[in-house]
Amino acid sequence: MARTGVYFIGARGNVATTAMVGAIAISQGRSPATGMVTDGPEFKGLPLIGVQDLLFGGADVSIKPLPAKAVELANARILPTELAVELKDELETLDKQLHTVKGFAFGSVPDGGYLAELTRIEERLARFRSDNNLDRVVVVNVSSTEPHFAETPDYDTPEQLMKALTTAGGGFTSATLLNALAALRQGCAYVNFTPSQASELPALRKIARDSRLPHAGKDGKTGETLLKTVLGPMFLARNLKVMSWVGNNFLGNNDGAVLDAPASKDSKLRQKDAALREMLGGAFVKTDIQYVPSLGDWKTAWDLIHFQGFLGTPMTMTFTWQGCDSALAAPLVLDLVRLTDLAWQREESGLLAQLAPFFKNPLDGHTHDFHQQMAGLYAWLDVVRAGQSFERK
Repeated sequence: MARTGVYFIGARGNVATTAMVGAIAISQGRSPATGMVTDGPEFKGLPLIGVQDLLFGGADVSIKPLPAKAVELANARILPTELAVELKDELETLDKQLHTVKGFAFGSVPDGGYLAELTRIEERLARFRSDNNLDRVVVVNVSSTEPHFAETPDYDTPEQLMKALTTAGGGFTSATLLNALAALRQGCAYVNFTPSQASELPALRKIARDSRLPHAGKDGKTGETLLKTVLGPMFLARNLKVMSWVGNNFLGNNDGAVLDAPASKDSKLRQKDAALREMLGGAFVKTDIQYVPSLGDWKTAWDLIHFQGFLGTPMTMTFTWQGCDSALAAPLVLDLVRLTDLAWQREESGLLAQLAPFFKNPLDGHTHDFHQQMAGLYAWLDVVRAGQSFERK
């Protein structure tokens, strides 16, 4: 049986820790797989890798051991306290698979330059694969959001990109992009669960195609945006004219602190507003994110929709969404790993457009309608069951 590893970028963060604790709990029968799409009836009978068969590793700048992180999450009501306590031994073992890395400040050049940092990342990935005798490795980026001005020029070829790495500055300041490049160069699949720029870069897409590797992204769709991509098509289907759609997000965890910086906030908002802007055309769409430390991981979103009905009658709809950000994201991360691995088993490569329903800004999804996105995923499942090939760009 082929062995698949999952390598988290941001492995000691809330989402990765919740995903790993959840995988252990499900494997041991301590918890149901509630929230995992791939546990639904539509996925029964497919050759998906079992959660219990995934081997986890990763890297993080944090030095906090996983058992301590799990207790922290339990105190924040993200995990059941009994899991944090009872899985201590398993988490201590798992923590040994994680690399503590120095990282480099945003906008700066890492020690020894970009090529040296790329080499260090590749060596960690190669070691994780060889030490655990893995056939496949899926690298998942769940690190903090990078500022939007971290985006590099659209290097069209791997040669242009590698040349840029030799120049200090060089417009290449993103740790996320370096990790994505290292993953593909090391023959790993790649999933970007953040809004940061990664495998959509033309040069990286070419590397993935040429190396026959699957990749997907970007920015996991877990809460308010999920509702927007369900409700937006409803207004369109009923021919109700949305004039304004405004929202406020309140978040208090480390992501909230990171997003409190204007540039990082702008990067996130670009993804959150993209769906509605594309669906609703000329409607006024605006979302804001506020850092409220006392909320911790419990994100609250309040939305106001102002729309016109028959004869121009103005009406409003409001909703409030409160959810545990990491508990919403973690099962989707496990779903994405399982589905990416399934596509890889079938020798599919390039962008996995069928994974669009998992992302705020899906690469090559080309629709933000959640129901249409799910229909695309189910259509792919039919292809898998029929044993047919599925061509990728």
